[in-house]
Amino acid sequence: MSKILIIEDDISFCKLLEKFLTKNNYAVTIAFSASEARLAIQNETFDLILTDLRLPDADGIELLAEFKIAFPTIPVVLMTGYSEVSTAVKAIKNGASDYISKPFNPDEVLVVISNALALEITENPAQKTTAKVVKQTTTTLEYVQGISPASKKLAEHIKLVSPTDISVLIIGESGTGKEIIAQSIHQQSRRKENNFIAVDCGAIPKELAASEFFGHLKGSFTGAISDKIGYFEAANGGTLFLDEIGNLSYENQIQLLRALQERKIKPVGSNKEIEVDIRIITATNEDLREAVKNGDFREDLYHRINEFSIHSPSLVEREEDLILFAEFFLEKSNIQLHKDVIGFSKEVVGIFQNYDWPGNLRELQNCVKRATLLTQGDFIESAVLPIEFFNQTESKNESFSLSENEKEAIENALVKTKNNKTEAAKLLKITRKTLYNKLKLYDIQ
Repeated sequence: MSKILIIEDDISFCKLLEKFLTKNNYAVTIAFSASEARLAIQNETFDLILTDLRLPDADGIELLAEFKIAFPTIPVVLMTGYSEVSTAVKAIKNGASDYISKPFNPDEVLVVISNALALEITENPAQKTTAKVVKQTTTTLEYVQGISPASKKLAEHIKLVSPTDISVLIIGESGTGKEIIAQSIHQQSRRKENNFIAVDCGAIPKELAASEFFGHLKGSFTGAISDKIGYFEAANGGTLFLDEIGNLSYENQIQLLRALQERKIKPVGSNKEIEVDIRIITATNEDLREAVKNGDFREDLYHRINEFSIHSPSLVEREEDLILFAEFFLEKSNIQLHKDVIGFSKEVVGIFQNYDWPGNLRELQNCVKRATLLTQGDFIESAVLPIEFFNQTESKNESFSLSENEKEAIENALVKTKNNKTEAAKLLKITRKTLYNKLKLYDIQ
C-alpha cells in the first residue's frame, strides 16, 4: 500500500481528501502546515507528497525545492486553487511530478497520483540518490514533425547534425520539448543502439555533482554505502544530455570541462581513470552568452558544448502546428486514460488558436490530458478547459482555420486540393484522422 503525505491547511478539505484516498487503498498522513510536514517526513517514509501551493508558514514552491533536495526519491504533486499555468510550469521545473488545479475531479486526482507513483517505480534503483535526475531511454521516440517553417528548419538541423559527433546546444523556452529534440538527435545518430542518459542539472546539489557525474567507490564519503556508476560511465558509447546546464555551479563547470576535454573520468575515492566515449548534448532556457559576459558561466565550457546550436521554437512560433500537436496529445491521452475522445469542438480550436501558450508544448499536453479525462462525449468542449483560457483578452488575427465556418472551410480546402485529403488536412492544420471524423460529422462526400 503506497503511503501519501498530504500537506493542506484547509482542515475540512484535507480530511475529505484523506477519506477519499484511504477509500482508494492509500495509506494517508496529513499535515496542516510546512512545519508539521517536516516533522512527519523525518519520522516516517512516504511514497508521495501531495502539497498545497499556499501554506500558512511556507510557500509551496519553496517547500517543494526543499523536499526535492532532502528527499529526492519522493515524487511531489502540487495542488493549486489559482489555476496559474506559470506556477504549474515553475513547479514542474523545480521537480514536481505533476500538479492539480482546485477544484478538481476525483478521477483526475487518482490518475495524477497513479502516474507519479508509476514514474517513481520505473526509476533505476541504483540511481536512487537522485531519483528522476537520470533516465535511460529505451522506448519509441515520441516526436511530431510539424509543418510550420520553424518546425521544418528544426527538422533540417536535426537531420544535419545527428550523424556527426558534434556537441549540440539546444536553446529554447521551458516546455518547448528540448529533451525530445535531444532524443531525436540520438535516435538518428550512429549511437542509437547505446544509452541516452538525460540529466537535469538544476536538480543536482553541487556537493553531489562529482559523484553523480563520475560515480564513487563505497566508503569514499559519508553515505557512500556502495559503489555507484556515474552518468558519464552509464552513457559510455551513447549520448549524455545535460538539461539546464546553466544551473551548474562554477566548480562543477570546471569538473565537467575537464572530463569533456580529456574524455576520462575518475570516480570519487578512486585513483583509476576510466576512458569514456560519449556525445554531449546540452540545453538551456537562458542566454549563456550573457552568463559568460557576467562571469557566471565559463567561456571555454560554453565553446566546448556549443559546436552547433539549435533553436527550440516556442508554440507561438509553430502556430501552424498547434492542432497537429493537440491531436497527437489527444491520441496519447486516450491511450493513457482508456478513453475514446474523437477530437476538439470548433470553439475549442478557436480558443487554442487565440491563446498565448506561455507553458508551450508542456502546457498544451497537460491541458489536453486534463480535458480528455473530463470529457464525457466525443469532442472536447470549452467547459472542460482551465480558467486561464478565458482570462486572455487579446486575440490573434484569425487565419485560414477551423475556428469558424467549419464545414465551409473543409469544403473549400477539398476544392483547393482537388479532393486530396492529405493536402486538405495540412491546409486546415489538422491530422487526416481528424479530417475524416469531420467529413463524417458533416456528411461531406
